[in-house]
Amino acid sequence: MTYEKKHSIWPPHGWIGILLIGVFWPLNWFLPGLRTHWGFFPLWLGYSLTIDAMVFYRKGTSLFTRHWKKYTGVFAISAPVWWLFELVNEHTQYWHYTAREAFTDLEYFAFATLSFSTVIPAVFGTAEWVGSFAWIQRMRNGPKIGTDKITTVTFFLLGWVMLALLLIWPEYFPAFIWMWLYFVIDPINVWLGYPSLLAYTAKRDWRPVIALWTASLICGFFWEMWNIYAYPKWIYTVPYIDFWYVFEMPLLGYLGYLPFSLELFAMYHLVMGLLKTEQNYLQILPGRLHS
Repeated sequence: MTYEKKHSIWPPHGWIGILLIGVFWPLNWFLPGLRTHWGFFPLWLGYSLTIDAMVFYRKGTSLFTRHWKKYTGVFAISAPVWWLFELVNEHTQYWHYTAREAFTDLEYFAFATLSFSTVIPAVFGTAEWVGSFAWIQRMRNGPKIGTDKITTVTFFLLGWVMLALLLIWPEYFPAFIWMWLYFVIDPINVWLGYPSLLAYTAKRDWRPVIALWTASLICGFFWEMWNIYAYPKWIYTVPYIDFWYVFEMPLLGYLGYLPFSLELFAMYHLVMGLLKTEQNYLQILPGRLHS
């Protein structure tokens, strides 16, 4: 499916997204009994399609309309990436899911994988939408963090130190669960010649970073808001910051969404590079400005 690249056209898949949100938001909140295990995916598919349509409306191009088969591939990559965090959380126990006992291991894995598949499409689509605004295009240059050997090796080693500290003393280093992976993977992308955020900051261009940060906070708001009345739902048990809750998330916990978005960018491009797939599919920064 392709669309003529013209500004200010609302594509059909946007209506599908709005319909999915309209149906599955109330179902996830108000239907009696267990429902979010099957309702999470269509709700977030609706979000992803809607934000993608918003991108297309502003830019005349979007992840879905550029190549719908690659768009489905983003869902396929998203699930195993999130399972990495679930693996670490098995040790740290920073969050857990209610009603886990209601599912067999196979059922839990299947429903969880389907839900996790929506994470990267939602964040990347939102990042492209944020990147379409003129305010981010006009941002001044930020500090230089380059791709030189000293910087990349330092990042790489620091990432492994973060992971070690996280696993040894999880009660003291909860922030590192959302940081270590970026510090490990982005230098690898530099060394292999894949797209990296360090390549942008080496030129003092922080716009993709800011777009990803903003997108992750937007998605984080909806993740936490839609989670509040969901069932099953996730509940946080993060030491020392368990106060000032906004929905189920402690206020300080929202800071974790910032580095999390960078990890998604790094992991996605590592996987795409290893698969020898086109690397310019994600286009956070458009060629034209929109106010």
